Amino acid sequence: MANTFEKIPTIKYEGAKTTNPLAFRFYDPERMVMGKPMREHLPFAMAWWHNLCAAGTDMFGRDTADKSFGEQPGTMEHAKAKVDTAFAFMQKLGIRYFCFHDVDLVPEAEDICETNRRLDEISDYILEKMEGTDIRCLWGTANMFSNPRYMNGAGSTNEADVFCFAAAQVKKALDLTVKLGGRGYVFWGGREGYETLLNTDVKFEQENIARLMHMAVDYGRSIGFEGDFYIEPKPKEPMKHQYDFDAATAIGFLRQYGLDKDFKMNIEANHATLAGHTFQHELRVSAMNGMLGSIDANQGDLLLGWDTDEFPFDVYDATMCMLEVLRAGGLTGGFNFDAKNRRPSRTPEDMFYGYILGMDTMALGLLKAAELIEDGRIDEFVKERYASFNEGIGAKIRSGETSLEELADYAQKLGAPKMPGSGRQEYLESIVNSVLFG
Repeated sequence: MANTFEKIPTIKYEGAKTTNPLAFRFYDPERMVMGKPMREHLPFAMAWWHNLCAAGTDMFGRDTADKSFGEQPGTMEHAKAKVDTAFAFMQKLGIRYFCFHDVDLVPEAEDICETNRRLDEISDYILEKMEGTDIRCLWGTANMFSNPRYMNGAGSTNEADVFCFAAAQVKKALDLTVKLGGRGYVFWGGREGYETLLNTDVKFEQENIARLMHMAVDYGRSIGFEGDFYIEPKPKEPMKHQYDFDAATAIGFLRQYGLDKDFKMNIEANHATLAGHTFQHELRVSAMNGMLGSIDANQGDLLLGWDTDEFPFDVYDATMCMLEVLRAGGLTGGFNFDAKNRRPSRTPEDMFYGYILGMDTMALGLLKAAELIEDGRIDEFVKERYASFNEGIGAKIRSGETSLEELADYAQKLGAPKMPGSGRQEYLESIVNSVLFG
């Protein structure tokens, strides 16, 4: 295998003033933040598909980056070269986790039995590379959207044979996740949705998706998988109407079909904005429902209407993200960089620049979020804003010790309520700015 990263040093923390492009400015893994080392707050993961497979292809042009790593793509030699490259990359950056789809690891064969044999071979090789390191699998999943058989979905397909094939892929991906010590397993409904109601039975399709998920839970628990299953919400792409539109929709689905005890959310920043939400909104909705599990750390371009999967660089958004994570007590999963270099960023150095940017951005967001919590003014303002529910009639409302009749009688005696206190949004935003830039 060609030594892709021969000229790249181990990436170390050098502080905010460094001009070394191959150094961390804010990610200091041993720095204590609110009682824990930064690395424990930020369990970073490498996305196998983007970092090792994505070569700059888009709908208008072919590859710009060489991701052959010295071997012929489409071969098991290339699959092993990707493993070698992955571990060299993660070790130089101090990344402790990776995430994968089944067909990221090996070229898919025509026969599923051959694909599974290849997956067994490559997972044995990954286990060998894991020995003597602290690198582990964060989560695994099955690619049930790229192959033409899944043009109408996997769990939501109209063909029973395709549903069976999807089940076989999920089974094998769960086997691999357990084998590699994965902390979670993700369902991303890449084509679980529809284009038109004229040819779609939505109830039928959603019931079948739930059946597939129940079977996955039953099988996973039977082979010793103790981690969380995740749904990764996304409103569109590639289907026009996807069933996992946003966190609230996915949580409602899980509760309707009795899956909420085993599933949490894997929230992606870019998917949140595609749904018309902020990243922090999706995190808050997940956390308040006890379902914030893991995060795909990236961002989108608001001038473009599709999933651009850029490395996060917006410190304001990263701060708001980490504020929600800290308030929720952390993640059961981690921060997977579901992010890729821009098409013209095509060199091995660019792979490192992308991850350095992402890791530094999330680290700076963590530091600023901790400052906001320690500052206390925002939390105190929110607490005071709802103070009328702490005593008197407000306390009775909160405790459920009143009725509509009693409240109506209270309102009649009151005459007219006083105006609610000011929301002071501009004041609160000025606090955020003072912490970020003061």
